[in-house]
Amino acid sequence: MMSRRTFEKTSDRKKSPPKTRQVDLPGYSQSFWDSPYFDPLKTIAKSFSPYWLACIPLTAIIVVVWNTAAIAQTEAVDADAIAQLQGTLNAIWVLIAAILVIFMNAGFGMLETGFCRQKNAVNILSKNLIVFALATIAFWAIGFSFMFGAGTGFIGLGGFFLTSTDPGTYGLDPFPTGLPISVFFLFQAAFAGTAATIVSGAVAERIRFIDFLVFSLLLTGISYPITGHWVWGGGWLGGMGFSDFAGSTVVHSVGGWAALMGAAFLGPREGKYRDGQINAIPGHNMSIATLGCLILWIGWFGFNPGSELAANASVPYIAVTTNLAAAAGGISATITSWLKDGKPDLSMIINGILAGLVAITAPCNAVSYLSAIIIGLIGGIIVVFAVSFFDNIHIDDPVGAISVHLVNGIWGTIAVGIFTFAENDAGQRLGLIYGGGLGQLGVQLLGILCVGGFTVAFSSIVWLALKATLGLRVHAEEEIHGLDISEHGMEAYSGFVKESDVLTSSSFGSVSGSTADIPRGSEV
Repeated sequence: MMSRRTFEKTSDRKKSPPKTRQVDLPGYSQSFWDSPYFDPLKTIAKSFSPYWLACIPLTAIIVVVWNTAAIAQTEAVDADAIAQLQGTLNAIWVLIAAILVIFMNAGFGMLETGFCRQKNAVNILSKNLIVFALATIAFWAIGFSFMFGAGTGFIGLGGFFLTSTDPGTYGLDPFPTGLPISVFFLFQAAFAGTAATIVSGAVAERIRFIDFLVFSLLLTGISYPITGHWVWGGGWLGGMGFSDFAGSTVVHSVGGWAALMGAAFLGPREGKYRDGQINAIPGHNMSIATLGCLILWIGWFGFNPGSELAANASVPYIAVTTNLAAAAGGISATITSWLKDGKPDLSMIINGILAGLVAITAPCNAVSYLSAIIIGLIGGIIVVFAVSFFDNIHIDDPVGAISVHLVNGIWGTIAVGIFTFAENDAGQRLGLIYGGGLGQLGVQLLGILCVGGFTVAFSSIVWLALKATLGLRVHAEEEIHGLDISEHGMEAYSGFVKESDVLTSSSFGSVSGSTADIPRGSEV
């Protein structure tokens, strides 16, 4: 019979097998699988047959392959949807920008009307309203094709009357990579109308209405599209590297050159220059002129950022450079006119803001914020002295359109070669101050001369032809009584005292724009 002590010793041996003492010998190591961390896995593995265990890696392979295929399909669908969405956003943004540019016609109309005399208000408003209608039709018929058609390096051809449905006809990629033809046309037609509107202000208060209509049709249908093709339509100037992002030269200088020749062939208004004196002819409503300036300022956020032709991160950057240049131009013009004439002239504040906007139009996408301010500051100073310069050579520009659009269009185009930080295909800085050398500046100067030369030649031929056939200028008596009556048979301010009411009995040679010659209360 087994004693209790013997039983306990036997039980202890069954419950606790003798431990093996591990001996640390050279070359000896415990197996990785024998690690106690894998004990739970060993227990689970004992529950499955070897066949089930063999299925585990096979299942993993199937899951990985299936998941990869699903992700690839999803990415393909998402990429297409994202492209469609981006294309739609681009089209909507450019449409909104086009509407802003079209609304600038209201700004031009208000500014020009306010800067001129009340007896010509209907005439000026009529010109600014009808000019966009004329520009739209002319650009639709032939101008759009001349500007963006394939053609040659000189002129585009094909797809007249907007008949082509192939985006390639007008230099566009298919949607959604490129814009729809309709949106692109509307945006560019708004620019064409702007070029013609610039002319309206410089020839105001003495041109016959029919002559202005004919000239506007020819400018927007032929001259503007041809020079625009050189730069934006794949023409020879663009191929040389000439850069004009939103139109300091393509739009503003072209309108300015045409306005300069029109003002020169028309001659000054009655009483503007007499006895060697420059007589001021003040505008009748500076309130509406100021409102017009603000509308133009807002519209420029469609003009410049819209020229990106896409809804991307560059749009707000361009908006900021545009705004900084406008603000700087207004400030510098105010200070300059204050120092020069002894008073801060509101008309110069207005034109200084516009000068900054015109100057930044060419380089707005590729200059720093500081450079934008410098460009605007210089533009504001230039416009003050440009107005005086044209007065001194007896070029009568009632609203300062030549000083704003031509002079600062030239300055803005030159600024590209000085301040731009963009890189060309060779990875070189283009701007002179960034070590780009004189190459880009030389190309910019060449573009200014070529576009200006063509526009001057074309405009001169048209103005002289109109002068020889239709008669370019209204009669002196019609000018004194106002173009509202002689050209339109109506008045903007019926019942108000006008300059002609005071001066009807005076000879034509005694007409003076000086407010000293007009009784208080009848200043116009």
